Amino acid sequence: MDTTTQSAPRLELNGPVPDFEAVTTHGKIRLSEWNKDKWVILFSHPADFTPVCTTEFMAFAKIEEELTKRNVALLGNSIDSVHSHIAWVRSIKQLFGVDVRFPIIADLDMNVARTFGMLHAASSATAAVRAVFFIDPARKLRAMIYYPLNLG
Repeated sequence: MDTTTQSAPRLELNGPVPDFEAVTTHGKIRLSEWNKDKWVILFSHPADFTPVCTTEFMAFAKIEEELTKRNVALLGNSIDSVHSHIAWVRSIKQLFGVDVRFPIIADLDMNVARTFGMLHAASSATAAVRAVFFIDPARKLRAMIYYPLNLG
């Protein structure tokens, strides 16, 4: 039996999301305090510098302004380090001219991935599956989507 999913809290639609504190490309954040008055789209990607992850991040970056107008904040997550995230964001800017301005969690201890059930043994033991969580300002889970590592 996979022990990484045993300790994960059960996420339920319309229920509270688990709180966490994490290091990001914008410093340390606590979900319950970060952008308290906004909706949050928390999304994961398996690894920096991959073609599919790069296109997903660029797509989010390109609609961030519109999301901000709609009271939505973006928050990325992967098991890579802050240094890797920063280098990747700079690479995206240099190669494609796209600014990624939202924070990216450096989930090296896999706490956020484990807490949100993003570690699926059938997919990988060391990378989070792709997932998107829609969290309202009261920090209730309104929608969640999981999809395979190899799809963008």
